[in-house]
Amino acid sequence: MARATGIGSLPGTDIREALRGVREILAVDDHLPYLPELPARGPGADMVGRAASLLVDLHVDLQPAGWRLVERPGHDAGRTAALWRQDLDELAEAFDGWEGELKLQCTGPWTLAASLELTRGEKVLADPGAVRDLTGSLAEGIRVHLDTVQRLVPGARLVLQVDEPSLPAVLAGHLPTASGYGSLRAVDPQRAMNGLRDVLAAASERATVVHCCDRAVPLPLLRATGVGAVAMDVTDLTPQRWESVAATTEQGVALWAGCLATDGSGTSKAAASLVERGWSDAGLSAKGLADLVATPTCGLAGLTPQGAWSVQRKAVEVAAEWTERAEG
Repeated sequence: MARATGIGSLPGTDIREALRGVREILAVDDHLPYLPELPARGPGADMVGRAASLLVDLHVDLQPAGWRLVERPGHDAGRTAALWRQDLDELAEAFDGWEGELKLQCTGPWTLAASLELTRGEKVLADPGAVRDLTGSLAEGIRVHLDTVQRLVPGARLVLQVDEPSLPAVLAGHLPTASGYGSLRAVDPQRAMNGLRDVLAAASERATVVHCCDRAVPLPLLRATGVGAVAMDVTDLTPQRWESVAATTEQGVALWAGCLATDGSGTSKAAASLVERGWSDAGLSAKGLADLVATPTCGLAGLTPQGAWSVQRKAVEVAAEWTERAEG
């Protein structure tokens, strides 16, 4: 049957309440609950700060221009670590005895390298050696993080979602230098693929998904990483892009279809129908709709809590529509 999940971020600052809502809506009927991110809590609750806090033997601090690598952890790193401890404590309580799938999100190596600064002020992405160190550190940090969560929720089947919203810009050379007068050199696709593969390998035998909400999501590259699924915005795909989606699914990579707007607009019926049309026009069997995962196009932090829960419930309704269509 088709399933539903969320991308990661939710509004509000109460992690206990966020986990309660996720469990109520998604911890039923084989849907996919997740540990929410609550960026409204401030620095350290953002996707870059949270991922940077997982790095092994690399430290960050928050500067006026953003997160920067530093020699030793400071106050901001300590605050981020405290938020992580709170999240994991609440996760262990909310999912005590849980034996289904449970998703964790983490910023990927290329978006992290495009966001973090070196001590001299340029982005990590500008230094290939620094990128290698960052990728290795992130992979080890994710491995430790997954093992920690597994001990806290021993019956869970963990799913790792790697967020790479900046990957298309990294590949195209569209990211500005620190001065703003130039652009950082485009990263070779093979190198980008290898970096992602190294981080995904940290999940060991666990399920993996790469999320990219940019319309230029590089599907051939993602297929080559060996990832289990791709989460992407499908609300405005051309016929050619649907053909690329078809090629992706035919190679055994599942589609997590971002079909619900993050502003809360639209109906579940319209979202389900949009994907059904694209799926059918690409020559894919209706039975394959049962393998899809329905998601919002991106995170829901910009909504009210009520609005975010409404979108999550719509995702469950979309999954039910696809299941019915696949069985018909």
